[in-house]
Amino acid sequence: MSILLLIAGLAMVIVGANFLVDGASSVAKKFNISNLVIGLTVVAFGTSAPELTVSIYSALQGEADIALGNVIGSNIFNILGILGITALISPLKVQSSTIWKEIPLSLLAALIIAVFASDVWLNKEETSFISRTDGLALLGFMAIFLYYTFDIAKKQPDDELHNPVKQYSGLMSVLMIAGGLALLVFGGKWMVDGAVVIAEALGMSKSLIGLTIVAIGTSLPELATSVVAAYKKNSDIAVGNVVGSNIFNVFFILGTSSSIHPLSIGNITPVDLGVCIASSVVLLLLSFDTRVTRLEGGLLLAAYIGYTAYLIMKG
Repeated sequence: MSILLLIAGLAMVIVGANFLVDGASSVAKKFNISNLVIGLTVVAFGTSAPELTVSIYSALQGEADIALGNVIGSNIFNILGILGITALISPLKVQSSTIWKEIPLSLLAALIIAVFASDVWLNKEETSFISRTDGLALLGFMAIFLYYTFDIAKKQPDDELHNPVKQYSGLMSVLMIAGGLALLVFGGKWMVDGAVVIAEALGMSKSLIGLTIVAIGTSLPELATSVVAAYKKNSDIAVGNVVGSNIFNVFFILGTSSSIHPLSIGNITPVDLGVCIASSVVLLLLSFDTRVTRLEGGLLLAAYIGYTAYLIMKG
């Protein structure tokens, strides 16, 4: 029953995110907001809405292992899993702005998590926490990233052909937004509740569930977006979607969650934090060649499979 609850919650979260994106995009278009800005804000938020919902609900329930595991696990899966799969489908070209700005910012986000999680070693405290103060600092970084994003939007022309936005009536748009939010709320609750029960029943740590099942599940929108982009030979979307999601996950999702309720590091280990940092470093090094080949994609995916196997054996 708990497995069904987890699957049903995941389905509700993904469908809810789609409804929310479509409804909000339609409303934004009615106010003559450009497609590029809609893509950089509404769509980016929508693909990360599952992680946001699950992490906030986990924080409210005091399930810090799931909240943190969801963010860290999603970031690892985004780079090693999603980019690995998409590069196998089609080699990925990386823009210079992504190499020198977005990917280093994604690496900075991973490093910040590690610093915030190091109270045990840096301050000789018994337990490491990501405090409300840390959360507010992360939200400050998010504000800077949004400013940078809107600055990009001003310098680039709108693209109606590659970023079409379907418009609905005002009532339908409102209903889609409301319905999407409702599905996100209830779906997130079901996912967390199901994951907790499964972890307890199998004697698995909640951090393991958060780093694997929950993280992969909430990253399905990013996976679908990047795979479709790879088939269409649109590397910018495939890579930008993953890197942007990683930045959003740390600065906004983790920032919001820890601002609501301080998060104990719990069973999240230095190995998990190290893999999160290392995956960003590897992506940066691969990007210096301005492309990620199929061979490199296969190695990324193999690394993710190896990390998951390690988690299962340890857990």
